[in-house]
Amino acid sequence: MGIIQKQSITGTIYSGLGVVIGFVTTALLFPRFLTTDEIGLLKLLVSFSVIFAQFGSLGFQSAINRLFPYFRNKEKNHSGFIAFAFLVSLAGFILSSAAFEIYKPVLIRNNIENSALLIEYIYLIIPLIFATLFFNLFDTYNKVLYDTVLGTFLKEFLQRLLIFASLLLYYFNSIDLQSFVIAYAVSLSVPTIVLLLVLMVRGEIGFTIKKEAFTKDIIREMSVISLFGVIAGLGGLAIVHIDSLMVNKFLGISMTGIYATTFFFATLILIPSRPLLKISTPIIAESWKANDLDNIKLVYSKSCINQSVIGILVFIGLWANIDNIFLILPKEFEAGKYVILFIGIANIIEMASGVSGIILSTSVYYRYSSILIFFFLLFIIGLNYIFIPLFGLVGAAIATTLAKILYMGLRFIFLQHHYKMQPYNFKFILLIIIGLLAYYGAYALPVFKNYILDIFIRSSVVLVIYSILIIVFRISEDINKIYSTLFKKYVSRGN
Repeated sequence: MGIIQKQSITGTIYSGLGVVIGFVTTALLFPRFLTTDEIGLLKLLVSFSVIFAQFGSLGFQSAINRLFPYFRNKEKNHSGFIAFAFLVSLAGFILSSAAFEIYKPVLIRNNIENSALLIEYIYLIIPLIFATLFFNLFDTYNKVLYDTVLGTFLKEFLQRLLIFASLLLYYFNSIDLQSFVIAYAVSLSVPTIVLLLVLMVRGEIGFTIKKEAFTKDIIREMSVISLFGVIAGLGGLAIVHIDSLMVNKFLGISMTGIYATTFFFATLILIPSRPLLKISTPIIAESWKANDLDNIKLVYSKSCINQSVIGILVFIGLWANIDNIFLILPKEFEAGKYVILFIGIANIIEMASGVSGIILSTSVYYRYSSILIFFFLLFIIGLNYIFIPLFGLVGAAIATTLAKILYMGLRFIFLQHHYKMQPYNFKFILLIIIGLLAYYGAYALPVFKNYILDIFIRSSVVLVIYSILIIVFRISEDINKIYSTLFKKYVSRGN
């Protein structure tokens, strides 16, 4: 837990800085400097590249998470594990690029009218597939080496800083739209290059594969894990990208831009969990290797309550300021108001599930994890086909929420049945009540004419009420320990 807490805190700091930059860029500047079509273009470039990159990974990231503990040996350069993984990923990139080229005529035909801008920049997708695929590979490898901070810094902070700088160049007419879109793609690619260079400097990249370490049994197990890893990875991406692609299909690139912008606000709920999930993966994998179920249960329990505390705070802060949000955004973005509500609820459910997904995917039941995700993928696609034509943008958000409720519920039942892991207690009910009290405390305030002042006061009321009640009722042991430590330091300085 010490490693988890330390890297989670450091990662959260970088994520927090990245959130500030991302908020200014995505929520404040994109809607003012770019058209909804152009915002939709950026979202679609990312969505297509991420999905094809996941296919191109051939699921090998799952094999890294599960099997690297058996190769771990710094003196032997981990038997050339990363070199083997690089070759697998290179083969996957070739396959995914070929698949995209086959699919491209269909993509062009389906988007030539409603999303013509995407066709103009479609050539950027393959380079982005490469950058995304190999960042994920190197970041996963770095993660199992117990360093999650670097990847978080590069992806959450540096990348967003580069995008922000590119946008300013475009706004001040230093570059045109085409150059900005290319600069955006370069910004997405820089973290891959930096991460590779850092790993090389650290001596963690070896080019010699020790064939004796890769026995037939190991290769067979890698193949099986990777097969199910492809399914698991695609399902995981569905929640972030499938809905955007389907909004584009049914409603066009402009509505995709609105959906992407309002979706961003709801994703703020999930951002604090990313450092925790990254560092928890190798910890839990090592615990499975040592058959240390008590440690897994401890991490599971703490992750559920701590993430719930953070997720509910961010959500009520957002929804208490929902009217202010749409004073900041141009009027056409009001169509996505309830996207924030439903995606926010879906993300709270995900936060409350803690590290359950990691536990299942690194256990001997990883096949069942992939099967559950496969049905989740089918479910979310089916629901989008039903709800988008009925309710437009909000329909996509409703589909996402329903799919998450089903999937998270099934995952919880599975872990409870097979491992008797049940992390929930009365504190979660109390937490919901505390969240409602904090929300209605802010809701009862009068509306201030200056929306910046209104945001500050409303958010402060939420934070004060919520924080005091969380500490008084001892909802989270970890939060109370942090509070006690800070309080003692403050008192000692005061004395």
